[in-house]
Amino acid sequence: MAVIGGNKPDPESLKIAYRVGRLLAEKGAVLVCGGLGGVMEEAARGCREAGGLSLGILPGQKVEEANDYIDIPVATGIGYNRNSMVVLNAQAVIAIDGEYGTLSEIAFARIFGRKIIGLNTWSIPGVIPASSPEEAVNLALEGLR
Repeated sequence: MAVIGGNKPDPESLKIAYRVGRLLAEKGAVLVCGGLGGVMEEAARGCREAGGLSLGILPGQKVEEANDYIDIPVATGIGYNRNSMVVLNAQAVIAIDGEYGTLSEIAFARIFGRKIIGLNTWSIPGVIPASSPEEAVNLALEGLR
């Protein structure tokens, strides 16, 4: 399950990301994200604190660039192009906050046919809005094996 979002989000989006990461771990989902700060770090922290597993697909060449809560860092050396890999390696995507990097991940999710749930993010066709972390996680996991 991918969690995508801003590197410099507002405090409310950070709380949402933490809760989403925690809920995903509690439901047994592996968290996939971009491995850096902001939404990615808070989701990974929530995941870790609930005993879950996180995979960070990094834009740079060094696994050391991952935030402290990533269990499996993957260095790509391909910059923003790694956004396609984040969503390609998830069954569904939860978008929280975000700017144009997040928008590109939403576009890739649409291209790859992934379900996209949105919390405090882009309001565009293809993004299913959710009103809470609980609703977002339930919608994302609905119908998945």
